[in-house]
Amino acid sequence: MDMADLHNDTIDNRIAQRLRALRAERGWPLDELARRSAVSRATLSRLENAEVSPTASVLGKLCAAYGLTMSRLMHMVEGEFAPVVRRRAQEVWSDPEIGFRRRSISPPAQTLAGEALECELHADTRISYDAPPRPGLEHHLILLDGALSVTVDGKSHDLNPGDCLRYQLFGPSAFETSARAGAKYILFVV
Repeated sequence: MDMADLHNDTIDNRIAQRLRALRAERGWPLDELARRSAVSRATLSRLENAEVSPTASVLGKLCAAYGLTMSRLMHMVEGEFAPVVRRRAQEVWSDPEIGFRRRSISPPAQTLAGEALECELHADTRISYDAPPRPGLEHHLILLDGALSVTVDGKSHDLNPGDCLRYQLFGPSAFETSARAGAKYILFVV
């Protein structure tokens, strides 16, 4: 594999290719996707050309427009189903601008109903999503370390290590850490 192939195979390039393909499958011009996702046409163009890395917020908006979970989108760019997923093979995606990192510890597969993510948020971080990618999506969040406040359906839940928050997502949601501590958690999505 030469350097050009390595450059073309980065996760940002694969995300860009997948985003272009999703829009093409629906026959949407950039303006239509911008309207549906509330992401500017210029940003969409730059994302689809891999000129910028997508943020968690933007990916969340695009996934909602396409009716996909973020993990499902990531699976589309990460590869095929394997029964054993070794740690070294688990794809990691991060948004360094806001301090968010996710490891796909059990990626989605067509024949499996659920998936599992290991997520980390830096201290003093807030990520919010306007809508779920699919109404009623089931979540099981187990806080491993730190402190995390999760808002679902307008109700805030303050979590400590070992706590599990279970919910079905129908509306906006937000994840927030305090100024003193970040958070590390496992998220099961079904």
